[in-house]
Amino acid sequence: MASETVRVLVVDDHPMWRDAVARDLDEAGIAVVGTAGDGAKALRIAPAARPTLAVVDLNLPDMTGVELTAGLVALPEPPRVLVLSASGAGDDVLAAVKAGATGYLLKSAAREELLDAVRRVHAGEAVYTPGLAGLVLGEYRRLSSARPSPCTGAPALTPRETEVLRLVAKGLAYKQIAQRLTISHRTVQNHVQNTLTKLHLHNRVELVRYAIDRGLDT
Repeated sequence: MASETVRVLVVDDHPMWRDAVARDLDEAGIAVVGTAGDGAKALRIAPAARPTLAVVDLNLPDMTGVELTAGLVALPEPPRVLVLSASGAGDDVLAAVKAGATGYLLKSAAREELLDAVRRVHAGEAVYTPGLAGLVLGEYRRLSSARPSPCTGAPALTPRETEVLRLVAKGLAYKQIAQRLTISHRTVQNHVQNTLTKLHLHNRVELVRYAIDRGLDT
């Protein structure tokens, strides 16, 4: 998906906020293929609009943003989901991520932070407002410690793929990984994509869970 054109669906029940987000994206050259003020409309128009990414508010009049996220990622051509919410409550963040959101940004974020998050989430990165990433990783570690030890026999990764996976599990962004390993951002993306393919995983969130299950975050 990283090589595709970004196509965004904006879902927020506040018209002024919804229009402002759509305008910021449009002015940055990011295509907005639809907007919706409630979850039902978003799910109705998504199959035809075919967004590659949905920017979703948590508070909608007919369903929660968590429920909408789960509905969107269950579509035959699911978009990645970036939650854009006024709430930084831990329960809200974890519920959204568990429902399938790849990113979570507070509405207090600056315009450039939003644009950067849209591009990075579209590329498969898990993006969170500073301070929230540790919360999510901590929850993954807690869940992993409660599960039985994973079985052996997983597909073999190359040493470089394992090294990139270890840094992904530590919460580093692709740009930081590239700088740490003195490789290009594109090379990092390629390693992550190859690893996802080998492990039959779908996104960076699942990749982090896999890595933590195997103790690669320590």
